[in-house]
Amino acid sequence: MALVEFVEVHPDSADAQQCLARYFAEIADRFEAGFDPAQSSAPTLDDFAPPSGTFLVVKLEGALVGCGGFKREGSGAAYIKRMWVAPEARGHGLGRRLLHELEDKARALGYCLVRLETEKTLTEAQQLYSSSGYIEVPRFNGELYAHHWFEKAIR
Repeated sequence: MALVEFVEVHPDSADAQQCLARYFAEIADRFEAGFDPAQSSAPTLDDFAPPSGTFLVVKLEGALVGCGGFKREGSGAAYIKRMWVAPEARGHGLGRRLLHELEDKARALGYCLVRLETEKTLTEAQQLYSSSGYIEVPRFNGELYAHHWFEKAIR
């Protein structure tokens, strides 16, 4: 069995930045209108840091293959952003494991609700969220690149 690690890092660390650069490049290719991180309503990097947030990188046999984080949303929910698994590491359940790791960390910090959104072309993300107990809800933010909004009670 391959060694998988979920490592908490500061979002401005070299590992986090490497994952985010790959994530941004992939979604720029996949989104019909491209992707410009400056146009996204994403939190600042410090928002993902403790004590109210976290950022994880995923390592498979020591190689960086994923990332994701959450921050405190204005409503008091944990808001998951920048969740990504590298194409070469997909199909092994790492996305689901990463999502559960983020939920567990949010629960440990006292959050009762997790929210996230996704873009319409990311159908695999929509399926992951639905099959993980997330319910599609009305728009709760102004994220330019979002078409589907989800939430899940974690208490």
